Amino acid sequence: QVQLVESGGGLLQAGGSLRLSCAASGPTFSSRTMGWFRQAPEKEREFVATISWTGVNTNYADSVKGRFTISRDNARNTVYLQMNSLKPEDTAVYYCAADSVTYRGLVSKTWWDYGYWGQGTQVTVSS
Repeated sequence: QVQLVESGGGLLQAGGSLRLSCAASGPTFSSRTMGWFRQAPEKEREFVATISWTGVNTNYADSVKGRFTISRDNARNTVYLQMNSLKPEDTAVYYCAADSVTYRGLVSKTWWDYGYWGQGTQVTVSS
């Protein structure tokens, strides 16, 4: 089992930066791909970023590429999402997710591959 707790959300103006953290419990964190997803009001959940269990491979949604950076610290059981140049359209609840399987060879951008989810943290960007 993996339990995830996100933190770091908040309200800020466009152009600002924010770093989200996701603390994981359980002994298998370091062997799981981790992802960030987001969901805006009345919209479907969408992929934001993912990082392999090794930390070597990452993938981003086109809408955040060049602005967001995902990273992980396996020693601290934590994954991060650094968000720069934030835009009002980035406003959403951000969810951290852990892969359902361990040691996945390729990172996944599809939410149904992630079996463990945090409670979410709100990010609101004003114009």
